Amino acid sequence: MVSSVDRPGSHRFSVAPMMDWTDRHCRALHRRLTRHALLYTEMVTTGAIIHGDRQRLLGFSPEEQPVALQLGGSDPAALGTSARIGEEFGYREINLNVGCPSDRVQDGRFGACLMAEPQLVGDCVAAMKAAVKIPVTVKCRIGIDDQDPAASLDALTAAVVAAGCELLIVHARKAWLKGLSPRENRDIPPLDYDRVYRLKRANPTLTVVINGGVKSIEEARAHLAHVDGVMMGRSAYQEPWRLLDVDAAIFGGEAPASSVKDAVAQLFPYIEHQLTGGLRLHSITRHMHGLFHGVPGARHFRRHLAVEGVKPGAGLQTLQDALDKVSDNGYADADIAAA
Repeated sequence: MVSSVDRPGSHRFSVAPMMDWTDRHCRALHRRLTRHALLYTEMVTTGAIIHGDRQRLLGFSPEEQPVALQLGGSDPAALGTSARIGEEFGYREINLNVGCPSDRVQDGRFGACLMAEPQLVGDCVAAMKAAVKIPVTVKCRIGIDDQDPAASLDALTAAVVAAGCELLIVHARKAWLKGLSPRENRDIPPLDYDRVYRLKRANPTLTVVINGGVKSIEEARAHLAHVDGVMMGRSAYQEPWRLLDVDAAIFGGEAPASSVKDAVAQLFPYIEHQLTGGLRLHSITRHMHGLFHGVPGARHFRRHLAVEGVKPGAGLQTLQDALDKVSDNGYADADIAAA
């Protein structure tokens, strides 16, 4: 039986919010691979929500639940308003981005640069907490630039806990805002998992989720000996077949599909509905290119989608033709063994 800490949608395992990647179609695919993992939107700025097309920015299918909305911003009032709008759309959680290192985010005074302003982050959390009944969480780094991670992470933690935040997601590496690109920031600063473990030991009542460099379900399980949850990013996106093992290995449940092919077949009605509404097939299948990594026929699957899936009028038969190029021999077992 699934315990309370392992309940579906808990933070025991989640897929990281990733710009240009974790859109609603990506989440629809991931949900066919895991019922229980918590999924996140891409970061959406407060300005876009308040002044933009909310249905386009925030709309999602109920079958994607549980889904959390990640916000970018630093104005407490705007964040409170945006959090309330997100709650009205049905999101289960509002998360504040205090970790993105991009220049555009810095220019807007949000993301990782807020690590230098812990009290402002606390004020933002307090405003969002006052606006909604659903959980408000924060995703941060261990520090930025020349900050001492011991001091910077503790200061941010103290500020957000005082504001009522009960859960902190920590990317276990610094963000270098001066001299490194966002791409370089994914790999060059060294990971410091022990720093996050120490944060949990020092704050036993705070739910701490670790993020950064988690490449397999086995690694996720190892982290769970030290923290409350694990967030997987690029590996979940680039090799989504790994998610098929999450429900059994992390939550003690059953996988929602017998194989990756079965998971894609379960997505067909969703795809058909989206195509009927005018969406192009590529908007969905672009998230599938890593589904069959290492399986005979995977290269032909990717090539078929890259060539035929982008053509106007491409439909379910195009995807089926791509699937037919992939071997069925033992994949449902092989993917889990290789995770």
